[in-house]
Parts: sequence; C-alpha cells; structure tokens
Amino acid sequence: MSATVGEWFDVAPADDIPRGEVRTYEADNTEVAIFNLDGQLYALEDICTHDGGYLASGEIEGDHIVCPRHGAHFDIKSGVPLCPPAYEPVPAFEVRVDAGRVLVRRR
Repeated sequence: MSATVGEWFDVAPADDIPRGEVRTYEADNTEVAIFNLDGQLYALEDICTHDGGYLASGEIEGDHIVCPRHGAHFDIKSGVPLCPPAYEPVPAFEVRVDAGRVLVRRR
C-alpha cells in the first residue's frame, strides 16, 4: 500500500457488510477484507502471508479466518497467525464508520 499511516480511505457503505460476513474493497490499490463480527468491523489486507491466497474466500470461524488454500488461521481483529503454515501476520487496518460510510487506514 503506498498510503502513509494516518490516511483514511472511504471504501463502502456500512450497511453493505452484514453481520457474520466479509466483503472485499480496494483502498489505495490494496485489496482489503472488511469483516463484520457481531456488528463490529475489522479490516485485514486480503492476502495470506503463507502463499498469497485470498483470505476473504475462506471460512470465518469465531473471530478468525481460515485461508482456503492451506488452512492457516488468522485472528480477524489483529491479523496475527494462529497456526502453521503461516507465521507472519496479515497487515491490519483501523476501521471507523462516519456518516454511514466505512473508512480504513493502515495501522
């Protein structure tokens, strides 16, 4: 992502992301997965740090996402890997809702 820390990007209407679901959007040429966990939004770069697969196409299990390629689990709230084969965290973003719009910025 070429944006500097602190720059907010408007990515979607807040009501486009139902509870328990994930949607992907682009923010400054980066695919970002936005997760709605019980009404709270979280955002991760949509890339598995193990092999580059798209995380948003995986299964949400509680508060983690399972990569559909090799089964690595990542904490949705932080991007931290929870089991092999991934060992590097997924970049996470801060999320806020302003006037019904979801905005994200790099942590």
